[in-house]
Amino acid sequence: MNIDDLEWQSRTLGGISPRLVTMLVDRGGEVELLIQAASERGEWFCAQAAARELSRAGEAERALDVLEPFIEAGWNRARLERAEVLFEAGRVQQALDAVRPDEEGLASEWVCHDFAELLAKAGRLDEAITVLTPHLDREWILSTLVELTESQSRDEQILELIAPRAQQARSARGEERWGLNPSNAQDLQAQVLERAGRVDEAVRILGADVAAGHFVVQNTLIAYAELLRRHGRLEELRVLGTGEGAGAGAGAGAGETLAYYARALEDDGQADEAEAVLRRFIAAAEYPDQFRWPLIELLTGSGCWARPAGTRGPSPTLRRCRRTCTA
Repeated sequence: MNIDDLEWQSRTLGGISPRLVTMLVDRGGEVELLIQAASERGEWFCAQAAARELSRAGEAERALDVLEPFIEAGWNRARLERAEVLFEAGRVQQALDAVRPDEEGLASEWVCHDFAELLAKAGRLDEAITVLTPHLDREWILSTLVELTESQSRDEQILELIAPRAQQARSARGEERWGLNPSNAQDLQAQVLERAGRVDEAVRILGADVAAGHFVVQNTLIAYAELLRRHGRLEELRVLGTGEGAGAGAGAGAGETLAYYARALEDDGQADEAEAVLRRFIAAAEYPDQFRWPLIELLTGSGCWARPAGTRGPSPTLRRCRRTCTA
């Protein structure tokens, strides 16, 4: 086996595919076959599945033996699997040492991500945060930081780390928007505020950014709509979704977020009003298709496909859906 072949397997799902490996595992009693394919043919997905099955069965040493040739070949994913086997066997310090980055590894966001996740599993969250901190200008690393610290009483610390990055996104202008990382900092700032119980503050800060158009990507607009819907903030959602009385940023998002307003109305028991709002936009929009599917979802979710007792033909809900689709 060699790195080029292992990278090919990983990139193209070549060799014995993960799907076939999963089928073999689900059948039961095929671990020896997976070990043979890993040993004789260098099949990575077989080795990975075999190591995990052996680890679950308490056969850590055999699992490590399966992985060893792949580790010797320089395959980093095998090193990570070895750490997981050691961790599950209760050999936590050995597991951490197996993926502890050297000076070169500390420069790699991928290596630091894997090490931080294992540190967090071992209850060493402060170390995990320290390892991730140099890479927080990468969106997915910032998201990882937020995920790893949920329910860990670290919200204030995480907000301090997010704040300068959220401000950078908030202040971006013109061409500076494109390629700005991390573009999800404002969304994550609101998420951490929300989970810390500071919902009003999350709504106020993210709402001001959206109203002024001070955000980088449309995902921020959607994150704000989802935040408002979760907390039943109908008036703010109305402004956002319809653009009525909204600032430049929110007005530009009207339509993108209208479905969230309609769903919030439905959540509030106002399905008829939600339908009316969507139909009004369908009638007025130059490109109405983006509103048709939310309306169809509303009708099929709140209505009934069955005919009322004693009647013939399609139900009223089905007729309304047909009209919506063909309008």
